[in-house]
Parts: sequence; C-alpha cells; structure tokens
Amino acid sequence: MEKLTIDGLNAIKEKYRSRSDEKRLMLGGGTGCIAGGSLKIKDALEAKLKEKNMDGDLRVVLTGCNGFCAHGPLLVVLPEGIFYERLKPDDATLLIEEHFIEGRLLEKNLYKDTKTRDAVAQLNDIPFFNLQMLGALKNRGIIDPENIEEYIALDGYFAAAKALKEMTPAEIIKEVRGSVLRGRGGAGFITGLKWELCSQVQGDVKYILCNGDEGDPGAFMDRSIMEADPHVIIEGMIIAAKAIGAHQGYIYVRAEYPLAVRRLRKAIDQAMEYGLLGQNILGSGFNLELDIYPGAGAYVCGEETALMRSIEGKRGSPIPRPPFPVQKGLWELPTVLNNVETFANVPSIILNGADWFKSRGTEKSTGTKVFALTGAAQNTGLIEIPFGISLRTIIEDIGGGLKRGRSFKALQLGGPSGGCIPAEYLDLPVTYEDIIKTGAIVGSGGMVVLDDNNCMVNLARFFLEFTAHESCGKCTPCRVGTKIMLNRLIDITEGRGKEGDIELLEDLADDIKTASLCGLGQTAPNPVLTTIRYFRAEYEAHIRDKWCFAGVCKTLSTFYVDEAKCTGCMACARACQVKAVVGEKKKPHSIIQENCVKCRSCHNACKFGAVKIGPAEMFSPKEFAR
Repeated sequence: MEKLTIDGLNAIKEKYRSRSDEKRLMLGGGTGCIAGGSLKIKDALEAKLKEKNMDGDLRVVLTGCNGFCAHGPLLVVLPEGIFYERLKPDDATLLIEEHFIEGRLLEKNLYKDTKTRDAVAQLNDIPFFNLQMLGALKNRGIIDPENIEEYIALDGYFAAAKALKEMTPAEIIKEVRGSVLRGRGGAGFITGLKWELCSQVQGDVKYILCNGDEGDPGAFMDRSIMEADPHVIIEGMIIAAKAIGAHQGYIYVRAEYPLAVRRLRKAIDQAMEYGLLGQNILGSGFNLELDIYPGAGAYVCGEETALMRSIEGKRGSPIPRPPFPVQKGLWELPTVLNNVETFANVPSIILNGADWFKSRGTEKSTGTKVFALTGAAQNTGLIEIPFGISLRTIIEDIGGGLKRGRSFKALQLGGPSGGCIPAEYLDLPVTYEDIIKTGAIVGSGGMVVLDDNNCMVNLARFFLEFTAHESCGKCTPCRVGTKIMLNRLIDITEGRGKEGDIELLEDLADDIKTASLCGLGQTAPNPVLTTIRYFRAEYEAHIRDKWCFAGVCKTLSTFYVDEAKCTGCMACARACQVKAVVGEKKKPHSIIQENCVKCRSCHNACKFGAVKIGPAEMFSPKEFAR
C-alpha cells in the first residue's frame, strides 16, 4: 500500500464521515465479553442477518472493552445508542426480529436502573456511562480495534502528524509538561518533566518503552485500552519518541494478555503498512520502529528498572537509582518508560492543547483517570472519571450503590501498594494529594468496594501474601520483612495472635517502607497500615476475643441463629449444602455446630438478620451436640 500523507489521513476521515449514519451493531469484544460468548453471538447475529437478507444494511462490529463488565456481553446499536446487556447466542435471533423487523426494543436485555429498577434503553441515560468523562477511553466500544481506518476516522494519528510536521521536540515537551499529565502507572511523576530530562541527555540512541505489564489483582485498565484502542498507544509513543529523539521502542505486555498482544501486533503491522511507523513517517523524515516484548508475568517487572532488565534478557529485578533510566536505562542508554494509560492521553493533549487537558480535573491533579471498579458495587467495570469527583459519586452513582442488604465498609484503592479508605472519607475528592493523606494511593487504578462481608485483617493478609510472593528477593527488607509480617497476619487470622502483634506489624512496616530498594517493598505494608489505622478494633477482636466480625476467618467464627428474629422461612436451610441448618417451616431454626463448615451461605441467604456471627468459642462442646 502507498504510504499515507496528511492528505491521505484526511481522505480516510472524510470517507468514514460519509458513513456516520450507517447502522452498526457494536458487540463487546474485550476479554470479558469474549469469555461470556460474544464470538458465538456475533456468528448468530450475522447468520440471522444473512437469512433475512439484511446483512447489507446492518454491520456487526466486534469492538474492544465497553467498560460495563458486570453486564456483558454487551451490544450497542449505533447511531441510535440503544444499549443491550447480558446477551446470549440465543438472543441474537430475537434481537434481530424484535428490534430491526418489528421495531420494538428487546425489553429483557435492557439495563435496569439499580435504584428505580426502571428499564433504560439509551446508553447515555445510564449513570454508569453518563457520569464518566472519557479521555484515554474515548474510542472504547465505538470502533473496531483491528481496523486502523476506523481509528483514523476519529482523528487518529492527526496528533502524531502535528507533532512530527509542525512541532519541535521542545514544543512537544512544553505542551505535555504544561498539561501537568502525571504518569498513570502508579508513581504519578510529571510526564513532561521525564521527557525533558531524557531529551537533555546527549546520545545518538535512545529508547521509548510502554509498560503494559499490569499486575495488580483485579486491575484491567491497561489491558482494556490495549484491546479496545491499540493505535492510541502507538500514536502516543510516536509523539514521545519525537520529543526525546528515540527511534526504537518496545511495548512490554504480559503474555497472560493474549488478546491485547494479538491486537497490538496487528496494529503495529497496520501502522507499518500505512507508513505511520517505520521510515519517514508521514513524510516527516522521522523514523520509529516498535516491537512487542511479552513478559512472563512477574509483578516486580512493573517496576521500570526491572522491566528494562527483563527486555535485556536478564532476571527482572530492580537496580538502585541514580542514575535514573532517563540517563541510563535499557542497555545503559537513555530511556523513557510510561504506562499504557499515560500514552493514551498524549494524542488528545497535542491535538487540543495543555489548557484543554487542565480544564478537566483539578489544579494539581489534571485530566481524567481510569479505574477498575470491582467488589461489592452493583455496577462494576472500567470507568474513567475527572480528578476531583468524590468517592461517593463513584460508588453510589456510577457504581449504582451496594448490593441489596449490604452496607459499605471501605474502599481498597491502589492495589497491593494501596490502602483502605473507610466510610468517613466517602466525600473525599479523588486527587493524588487527597488520597495520599488517607494512607492509600491512586496507584494504577485498582478500586475495590468492600462491604460488611469483608474482614479487614484477612484482606491485609491477602495483599501482603501477594506482595511477599512477588518480591524479587534482591533486598532483605522486602524479602524477609514482608514474610515476617505475613506470618504474623496468618497467626492473627488463625487464632494464634497475641498482645503486641499490632505494634510489631507497625514497626516492621515502617522499617520495610524506609529500607526497601524499590516501590514494591516501599509500598507493600500500606494495606496493613491502613487497616490497622481505620479498623484496629477488628485486629484487637481477632487477637483478644478470637472473633472475626465478618465470619471470614473460619477458626475465629461461629454462625448461629437468633431465634427471636428467625421466621422459619427456610432460606438458610436451602442455602446450606451440608445440611447443618435444621428446623421446621415457620419455626425458628438452629445450626448443628459440628456440621457447620462456616461457608457463610446461611448468613448471606437470611433476609431478616437472624443468622449471626459470634466468637469461635461461643458454644461449649456440649452445645455442639444439640
């Protein structure tokens, strides 16, 4: 194919503009929706359209992640914006017949508002979507991620053209630095400053790297961008490469993201074919080659120096700084590393200007941030919000509140490196500076809503178990210190805790944070410290009373029935798989303690609060035999 020029970009944009009224069925094609059967749904839709001779009028497009993960597989009818959820292959025939032949909405697959329970047809009327502000995710669900021309049609590569043809490296850096875009990978370093420092280092060979090694449990922000809009990452890297004078780059992606890797490879091949990568890009004289490096899934390789050692074929472990990677990075040469979301913001900044970006967000935390909203919220998925919005708005409005019968306990923010924020801070604005005051961090964007079913001590144990396991072992504070802390937490959750354990955990945490070599060890104690800070009573109950309030730590929990509240509805008995709950209908039930496996099923099933959780030694051995 002939290499594109600016005129070629404009011609593609004009071609697609003339097709803007075309009817398209935008079917969720991210990892989540594919796992839910969207490929089979696509086949069924296309077969039905062909059967009805409608395949020339309607086009089925497999998109990337739409974001509303809890309600997938999803489909949006464009240009009307009708939203359908939880589709199955059998729904395809019904959808075509009802919506496109009979002209009726397919009611059973419309979204139901979590508060009013009313059916909502328009995507833009759903709070999960209409309260967000898109930047990095601006193309999610509305393009085919494997079609470069659909990306170009929405101003794709026009920012790269502007940067390559109209701007000097210094002007690019000035614009990005003026936007106060902070690195979205967790550290929050000023992106433009990093680029400026690297640009000042003399050298003929420099590298531009993209960190797609997303390792936080429950995090899928970068994966979703790579799957839904791979070209925006490439475009961001082209602009950064021009700014620092790099002509070679790598996208480091964990191999556990096969769909992201495949779509990125295809995007790179397409960009090469269209002349948007390689030699003399857009006739500018600038050259850039990009390759993908699949990582083996080591969490520590999310740290920049460890990632670089991994690309070099060495063991992925951090090295001391200074010198910093902008001075000596990959193969000891000047290197800039930014994460996926950071690069995804760059084209919009170049096209719209630094002031436009700063108008979104707050003075010190500019722009938008992508979060993976998971846990006890009713509407979970991938969201993008402007900095400054409150935690309450995210949980209660975008997230739709908590599931029926549950009460909010805390928000775990920032993944294994983050911390837990209690209900008293729900009106806190989401900014880097406000969140860090709570002991948590914005991090890369993991956001887990916790309800009264969660034990905060066990949660701290879970995250510390993860970081202790993922430690590279290079420095003693992290390798040994996290293990000692983990052993203390295991003892506490298994009934062997003793007085002084809380103080020991706090002392160890301070030492590990101070002495660890890299960010993994320096932040590993955060979940422990914040749970002690805000939920110390739970630690004390575990140690002194041998009682897990939430009934999660099995050796510290007893489930029993409050006969005064029990209506004999039989819900708890039906939920119990081991027949430990006994009783007649409309009469108070009881739990045979020696049969109870403490699975919580009875507690979760009871709508009257009759199934209680007590200390492990609540009943004597004689009472067990009742």
